[in-house]
Amino acid sequence: MNFLAHFILSGDNPDLIVGNFVGDGVKGAGMKNYTEGIQRGIRMHRAIDSFTDDHPVVQKSKERLWPKFHHYAGVIVDVYYDHFLAKNWSAYSLEQLPTYTENIYRVLHAHEAIMPPRMKEMLPWMMKEDWLYHYSEIEGMKRVFNGMARRAKFVSHMEHAPQALVEGYADFEHEFTLFFPDLIEHTAAYRNEM
Repeated sequence: MNFLAHFILSGDNPDLIVGNFVGDGVKGAGMKNYTEGIQRGIRMHRAIDSFTDDHPVVQKSKERLWPKFHHYAGVIVDVYYDHFLAKNWSAYSLEQLPTYTENIYRVLHAHEAIMPPRMKEMLPWMMKEDWLYHYSEIEGMKRVFNGMARRAKFVSHMEHAPQALVEGYADFEHEFTLFFPDLIEHTAAYRNEM
């Protein structure tokens, strides 16, 4: 899953939110540089990624994209699923999406000093362009995938991912709707752990 899903699965716990954001940028012993609460968020981030990668419904989404996008298919599905989460936000949260994203940015900005360099560099762009809110729009998806294509180390064709989303829209949305409740259930222990 991509950023928005990681955040909503964190509940209103700032440590889980920050840990989920920095999760990809913290390797090995670097985890010891964080409080126990943020470490729990990093572990939660990894559990979300692992569960998502192995889920049979997610595999179906990736298989449809594999012929064109190869090993980038999983990354693309993560962003697609954030699109469907944002688009159907009211099914998962009582808070309006713009208000929610503002609160997330506030939490992240307050912890910017402790973030790995990559996340520290990304955060101002995320906030300025309001990535989390714009996941809800196809135009937002175009900007996200164009940026990802520019940063990819190899030829990714991710600039074509919005068109693939439109072409398979109903199938991808159905698969997200089947999958996300399983992920919510899988991560409940992290939100309830004290």
